[in-house]
Amino acid sequence: MPLQDFIFYFKLGWEHIISADALDHQLFVLALVAIYSYVNLKQVLILVTAFTIGHSLTLLLSVLDIIRFDSKWVEFLIPCTIVITAISNLFRKDFSLKSIKINYFLALGFGLIHGMGFANSIRIMLAKDQNIGWGLFGFNLGLEAGQVFMVIMILLITFLVFNYTRIKRMSWVLFISAAVFSLALKMALERIPF
Repeated sequence: MPLQDFIFYFKLGWEHIISADALDHQLFVLALVAIYSYVNLKQVLILVTAFTIGHSLTLLLSVLDIIRFDSKWVEFLIPCTIVITAISNLFRKDFSLKSIKINYFLALGFGLIHGMGFANSIRIMLAKDQNIGWGLFGFNLGLEAGQVFMVIMILLITFLVFNYTRIKRMSWVLFISAAVFSLALKMALERIPF
């Protein structure tokens, strides 16, 4: 695969997470990361990688035409995953690493749904390409890089909040999760497919 093709798919993956049109993915990452602090960087990176794995698996199955889903339902289910993740945060009383292990399963499982959101678009692009594997690799690497960038920004803000304000961790998690919940619920209601 020529380097320019790899860069094209990498940039596509990066924009899939970073662009202004990617609010649903950004809210999901924010909801996942909201309960962590900067000292949990390793766990958070594993978490977003679990999301990328789920996302990648769905894209692969879609590009190979093994699975297909109605895009109206996918566009509805994506904000539903954000709502569920935010609700999980709102009812959390303990932030120990043992108690938040469920987030790895949320990231992986919900990554499958989020991967379907872009599957139709990328299927058309990759179907014309002889190097499907390299295209998916470039896209997923860009997606992962975008998520890592977002995580670092979120954890940097968290560091500043926890070290330079009197805001407590529980208040921070409740504020962020309630805001994400509200935005995601609005998105879900706007996208009801029936």
